[in-house]
Amino acid sequence: MTAHPRLMSPIELRGHTLRNRIVFGAHTANMSESGLPGARFGAYLLERAIGGAAMIVAEPMPVHRTGVLTRGNFRHGTDEVIPHFRKVTEPVREAGSVILQQLYHVGAHGDSDLSFAPHWGPSGGPSYHDSDGSHAMTDAEIEELIAAHIAAAIRCKKGGFQGVEVWAAYHSLLDQFWTPWSNKRSDKWGGSLENRTRLSRTIIEGIRRACGEDFIIGLAISTSDSQDVLLQGEALAEIVALHDATGHIDYVTCGHGGYLDFERLMPTFLYGEKLTAPFTEELKKIVKHAKITSEAHIRTPENAESVIASGQADLVSIVRGQIADPHLARKTAEGRAEDVRGCISCNQMCWGRRSRDYWISCLINPSAGREFEWGGDRFTPAACPRRIVVVGAGPAGLEAARAAAERGHRVDLFEAQARIGGQFRLAGEQPRRAQILDLLDWYERQFEKLQVRLHLNAYAEAADIRALDPDAVILATGSLPDEDGFQRWLQGHDRLPGIGKGNVFAPEDVMRREAKLGQTVILYDEGGHWRGLGTAWAMAEQGRKVTIVTPEPFIGKEIARTSADIPLRPRLAKLGVNFLTEHLIAEWHGNAATVRSMLTSAETRLDASALVMSTTNRAFDPLSADLADIETHLIGDAAAPRQAPYAFHEGRRIGLSL
Repeated sequence: MTAHPRLMSPIELRGHTLRNRIVFGAHTANMSESGLPGARFGAYLLERAIGGAAMIVAEPMPVHRTGVLTRGNFRHGTDEVIPHFRKVTEPVREAGSVILQQLYHVGAHGDSDLSFAPHWGPSGGPSYHDSDGSHAMTDAEIEELIAAHIAAAIRCKKGGFQGVEVWAAYHSLLDQFWTPWSNKRSDKWGGSLENRTRLSRTIIEGIRRACGEDFIIGLAISTSDSQDVLLQGEALAEIVALHDATGHIDYVTCGHGGYLDFERLMPTFLYGEKLTAPFTEELKKIVKHAKITSEAHIRTPENAESVIASGQADLVSIVRGQIADPHLARKTAEGRAEDVRGCISCNQMCWGRRSRDYWISCLINPSAGREFEWGGDRFTPAACPRRIVVVGAGPAGLEAARAAAERGHRVDLFEAQARIGGQFRLAGEQPRRAQILDLLDWYERQFEKLQVRLHLNAYAEAADIRALDPDAVILATGSLPDEDGFQRWLQGHDRLPGIGKGNVFAPEDVMRREAKLGQTVILYDEGGHWRGLGTAWAMAEQGRKVTIVTPEPFIGKEIARTSADIPLRPRLAKLGVNFLTEHLIAEWHGNAATVRSMLTSAETRLDASALVMSTTNRAFDPLSADLADIETHLIGDAAAPRQAPYAFHEGRRIGLSL
């Protein structure tokens, strides 16, 4: 019997039986090929259907050319899309999932670089996606938009989708009409509640007439407690109740955040979990017909079960959790929730890639987006099992060892430290990042089940490796901080002037508690990653006075792609952390730094008891030369220091190739 009985119980939607309460909700995977779904997207969704998701809501599809937001958006405009849709929907349905398509128009928050069209909105308000304004829609354009929604729904039905989800979330076009702040109209589309909801109700009624009584129609909304001008609480609940009273909608899914507070839309580990559950609990009290779906940071089966069992929602949308582990639902149903690889809420390769307009993937599941090439998170047994030695239990080594063992190879994994994880474990020691430690615990459980021989506190020499007579050796020995304090923007200096005067440390020294810092610390952050910023946060929480110096124009350049920089900067500021941007360290004096402006070359002295240098590491490869006569594979930071996603990727790739 499953430990999650309510989560695994079936439920009916418009005559369709959902096998459990887990939804793989709509999100921009950005995987279309010339506006059409192809092999990449089809395999991506199919893997989640095989993995047990009860309902899948596919890629948000703009219903009109003025609503195009990404290069990977589907183009619904002609019947050409229908056979391509069928290639996606038919395998998903055969695998047991109900599949819908989300229909959307972003309204004023469009992207002219892609659409080459004016953004459409109710009253010509500003875009919060770019710096443009928008066009106040005419009556004829509103009617055109209604027809576009209905035509898109018809094509979805012909393409094998069992329903559509109408998007009125995140302050998109429909809830721009709902919201008095953005809808200043005085005609039949503005003013009263009935008028402001006329557009969405007309669209939904038109879809119902065109697509029939067996066609599922969902309504996507969002709530936020950070923006007073947006709908929330009773005002939003009243609008949902008005739509529910029509009898046309079958479920309402509630997200969090929006274009005015983007960092809350896909919350990182900086936020709590189950963010919309309190509001969906209130919705359930007033909605008479539709089922209620809660989303926003419901990562785990345990969280999902608690939401369903407590009556806060009928369904849960777990998106990033099923990107990280596409078999979350199946493992939970089989009583193996401990085998679910939990999302670490980093946003680095899902939203982080989408924000740069690439197709999405996952830091800890590099098969995401590559299912059509790598077969998803399932492993084909090796034709001839081999003896594999992996050196280094950081991200690259961990995933290489696991993938090889999953395929039946006999694996020995050496790690010089007392615990697995390498620098990734140190990242997990930073504030609010314990989900990384949960992931490392998961690897330990998997290694035990896969019979990986783990050698801890074992600094492997070439002789130790040869003694095992391996068929292949994977070198994942990582990287080390640059001992010379080299800065890429201090050209002409291979060594930081004054570094020999002492009191200079790396972030790893700080997180290992090996650095004698004193009370006043300068952290030079060259990368804008969590490596430096999380260390600064940890030092500030210890009560130290921290100044972050960076050559970049703002703090957190690299984590900006995940939107984590937005909540992080005020957190650091409230802890008393000072920011000095567009500066570098010209010289260290042992108890102070000379910092130089990159704009004016002016120099300033900053007193400090210690300097922490968060700069690019150097690859550490002490074994390749001594093992040249053995099949070896150099991966991860040992090949070139990079961020963690590429280490996990290389580990998976080499584990699959052996």
